[in-house]
Amino acid sequence: MTDSPDLTTNPDAENRSAKTRQLLGMKGADVKESSIWKIRLQLMKPITWIPLMWGILCGAASSGNYHWALEDVLKSAACMLLAGPLLTGYTQIMNDYYDREIDAINEPYRPIPSGAISLPQVVTQIWILLLGGIGLAYVLDRWAGHEFPTITVLAIVGSFLSYIYSAPPLKLKQNGWLGCYALGASYIAIPWWTGHALFGDLNPTIILLTLFYSFSGLGIAIVNDFKSVEGDRALGLKSLPVMFGVPTAAWICVAMIDVFQGGVAAYLMSIGQNLYATLLILLIIPQITFQDMYFLRDPIKNDVKYQASAQPFLVFGMLVTALALGHAGV
Repeated sequence: MTDSPDLTTNPDAENRSAKTRQLLGMKGADVKESSIWKIRLQLMKPITWIPLMWGILCGAASSGNYHWALEDVLKSAACMLLAGPLLTGYTQIMNDYYDREIDAINEPYRPIPSGAISLPQVVTQIWILLLGGIGLAYVLDRWAGHEFPTITVLAIVGSFLSYIYSAPPLKLKQNGWLGCYALGASYIAIPWWTGHALFGDLNPTIILLTLFYSFSGLGIAIVNDFKSVEGDRALGLKSLPVMFGVPTAAWICVAMIDVFQGGVAAYLMSIGQNLYATLLILLIIPQITFQDMYFLRDPIKNDVKYQASAQPFLVFGMLVTALALGHAGV
């Protein structure tokens, strides 16, 4: 009987895996790609769309008004298209455009520093995604019957926040704390508000609670800074790993993720949602386990492994919180 092929040493399998990672926008995939459409998709980093699309789902759940009817499903799908491929795609390409000098050090195989796509082509794609996103946001406002274009305003504010995060002169990412919080709010609060506004009335309680929750997102944003610490240090960018050193920044990261989720659990208890609060706490426990197993031991080597193992518990915790708020009628 012949042995089955070992995929771990199969060059074709490894090449296919690298191409898939590259197409999704994951780091570490240095594969030559000739298709301009695949290069454009790689720039948009589809792997990063998922948290924003999940935020839309959480917002819809927290509204308490989402129903499994065809119209609501289509509305939410269109809103996920807005948050994911369009505006997150816009954000990722713009970030790569302004980070091309850093990427030339950290990830020279990326499409822009490698010369796989020209800068005018990149700028054109940025504008198409931005205008398409704002246009779709306006359509969603009309579809939801809004007198005030809440979703359009959120799309514009989120897009502007993305711009000042990446672009000079402000370039918020140069400031470790402010930049990471801006990123955390963009991944949690803004899509949550958008999904909530699509099906209900956006209110101060939801706004403040999700801004508080975004401090956990700040911790997630710090994770992304470890892979670029060398380039950030060379170009004088004050990311938290550069400012505090890798071990201390790793502890700050996990503390932000756990403490603020615990604060949300305490709030759920205060409004009588004890079952949901308990579920949220139970989801925090495996996060802490994976933080100790992977991230705190070597945050640079294990950042991807840690995110793959621990972040699902964070995102399910967001949904548990959203369901609790919808149940409580907050």
